[in-house]
Amino acid sequence: MTALIAVEWSQGIEDAWSDIASFVPKFIGFLIILLIGYLVAKLIAKAVGAVLERVGFDKAVERGGIKKALDRSEYDASDILAKIVFYALFLIVLQMAFGVFGTNPISDLLEGVIAYLPKVIAAILIIVIASAIGAAARELIDASLGGLSYGPTLANATGIAIVVVGIFAALNQLQIAPAIVTGLFYAVLAIIVGSAVIAIGGGGITPMRSRWENALAKYDAEKPKLQQAAQGSKDRIAQRAQQRADQARNATGSNAPSTAGSVSAAATDPLLPPPTV
Repeated sequence: MTALIAVEWSQGIEDAWSDIASFVPKFIGFLIILLIGYLVAKLIAKAVGAVLERVGFDKAVERGGIKKALDRSEYDASDILAKIVFYALFLIVLQMAFGVFGTNPISDLLEGVIAYLPKVIAAILIIVIASAIGAAARELIDASLGGLSYGPTLANATGIAIVVVGIFAALNQLQIAPAIVTGLFYAVLAIIVGSAVIAIGGGGITPMRSRWENALAKYDAEKPKLQQAAQGSKDRIAQRAQQRADQARNATGSNAPSTAGSVSAAATDPLLPPPTV
């Protein structure tokens, strides 16, 4: 009996040493992969941030209307994107590091997160592009029709509509409650179309006729103003773009040689807002 216990104890000791001997090299490889991967991810993220600042990514994002959302943040747009790149790369490093231990739940979890990252990046790009397009459309309409009473309202409504469509597209890309997002989008369209059908066909033909007559009469009255506003719209759009470029230069501390030209142009054209000097 004593001999049997001694044999079992000896076998247990050998198994323990065997497990330790197989675990230690894997753990050392895990630490090496983690350290090297962290340094590489840090260098790549830093390079991405420098390249984005060099190509003017921050200015493009600010012109896209996201500047207000980043005012209270200690990071700018390029820093945020660089950190996203870093964490995405570091997740890949973690998956490789845990992979030395073979199949395990942590590697499976990281694999699912990594597979989801492209959707997050695509959603961010959709929001940035939609914001930039909305801001550009708002600037164009405001520069063209800003002198009319409804010009600023139309410009703001257009910009908001474009951003809302971009948000729906980003949520669809992220697959966050797709049934709810899709249903909400179609519900909004149904409300608009249904309201129009009920207003026009459900006993509202006569009132709608009078509304159309009033709208056409107002259009005839506004037509000369629209033509007058459209005559100098090209020059005002160019001047507005120059003003935004001057503001961007002033924000970065550089000289703005064309500010005087913008001031004189704004003084002669009442539809242009006064430039920020």
